Amino acid sequence: MDKVPDQMAYGVPVAPLVSVVGDCFCVPYQIDLIVKKKIRGVTDAHIDVLDITGNLLFQLDGSLWQLNKKRIMRDPAGLRILTMREKAMTCRHRWTVHGGESSDASHMLYSVQRSNALQMKTRLDVFLPSNAIEDVPNFQVIGSYHSHSFKVYRDQTLLAEVNDNFKLGSFLWKGKESFQVRVYPGVDYAFIIALLVILNENDV
Repeated sequence: MDKVPDQMAYGVPVAPLVSVVGDCFCVPYQIDLIVKKKIRGVTDAHIDVLDITGNLLFQLDGSLWQLNKKRIMRDPAGLRILTMREKAMTCRHRWTVHGGESSDASHMLYSVQRSNALQMKTRLDVFLPSNAIEDVPNFQVIGSYHSHSFKVYRDQTLLAEVNDNFKLGSFLWKGKESFQVRVYPGVDYAFIIALLVILNENDV
């Protein structure tokens, strides 16, 4: 894949062009996204994702207590962008992600699972459908949602991370939590946000 030109002029890592959910979510510059999570009642979680000017980009929702967990990403108009589903009774907490509402294998965008069934710090392996053997992941996620530690790599290249210098609030304050995710040039930011949500579900 072609690399986004002149990235080092901005002092950020050189990242390959990464389009997983869609080209429309790739921009040739660094983008900072504000993630706001709120627990609604005792059963539902809702996440809003905004740009730094406050424009709503994504809405994510799902039940906290489903046996087979499902998380849905929508655009500001409420149209479904993708659906994340956890496969029941898998020791590595495997998730599959499909475009729109589909669950058909031909519409699968990627799958995610823990690198090891037992681990002290959450590490996720991400596989594209073309990677049938799954011996080496296409991407890796390292971190902990609740400690605001989150980094996404392709090989040794850093694609996205939490901006540690930015904090809006605390999960302990009325069930709300807010922080900022920095996505580097050319990287699909819908893909990154979906990985953050799955990290949250695996961060136990």
